[in-house]
Amino acid sequence: MPWQTLIERGERLPACADLAEGYAALLHRLGSVTPFELAVVGGRSMATPGLAFLVGYQAALRALWPSAPQSLGALCATEQRSLRPADMQTRLADLRLSGRKDFVTAGDAAEWLLVAARSEAPGEAPRLNLAVVHAGEPGVTLEKLPTLPFMPDISHGRMLLDGALCQLLPGDGWDVYVKPFRTLEDVYVLSAMTAWLYGLGQECGWSRPLQLRLLALLAGCAQTSRHNPSSAVAHVLLGGLFAQFKGLDAELDDALADGPAAWREMWGRDKAVMDIAAGARAKRLDKALGSSSI
Repeated sequence: MPWQTLIERGERLPACADLAEGYAALLHRLGSVTPFELAVVGGRSMATPGLAFLVGYQAALRALWPSAPQSLGALCATEQRSLRPADMQTRLADLRLSGRKDFVTAGDAAEWLLVAARSEAPGEAPRLNLAVVHAGEPGVTLEKLPTLPFMPDISHGRMLLDGALCQLLPGDGWDVYVKPFRTLEDVYVLSAMTAWLYGLGQECGWSRPLQLRLLALLAGCAQTSRHNPSSAVAHVLLGGLFAQFKGLDAELDDALADGPAAWREMWGRDKAVMDIAAGARAKRLDKALGSSSI
């Protein structure tokens, strides 16, 4: 991570209503970067917390699948608000997918989609594969969903699959992809959102101790990103990072109260995204702390 790039002040990119176009502009500015650099330098460059979240999400996808295309992508696993393989109805047969996924981040802008699908024979325990499909291909339909109460600039969609031809990624869909992605998303979204706040602190002249604490949190994110996301150590370190982040709430509120109302209102609205996976994250932390490997 070129920390000097982060510590030096830089201009934010203007918000772009076309998410794919805005992301392409970011990549043009950054050039070749690692997933962590994408999350941090990219997140800091965004005009809103929602766009910073999207950059962190894209960084997590690239940590999961290093060969991912440069364009916007999404991981599609949730069905009926569940990630359990036994609850999934999307099926893979002869390299074709049929079913539906209920929540696709930036669904109307994503060009490629990683789809978790069941592939076991009748009577066998649920088994997942992860397949790649492309928006606009036969059998792939994306429907835009209503705007969420937070991050209104980031769209979400529903995907319908009807015999869509796909490409399979190697390895078990659950153990190699869906399960570790939950941790990767936490790490890289936290990195991007913290970087966004750090950049805002530079612009608004927040106190030096607060800026340094945000920078130290990013250093912890960098270290955690080096660990296997399925390891107990990664979950414990991530738990510590989120505890640090939560501990900054009051200080951030005070800093934002002394600055422009637009920033305060934006963060007050969008920070709720950081609590969406708190329950699942706490369960993983409890399990990791009880592990003999710690």
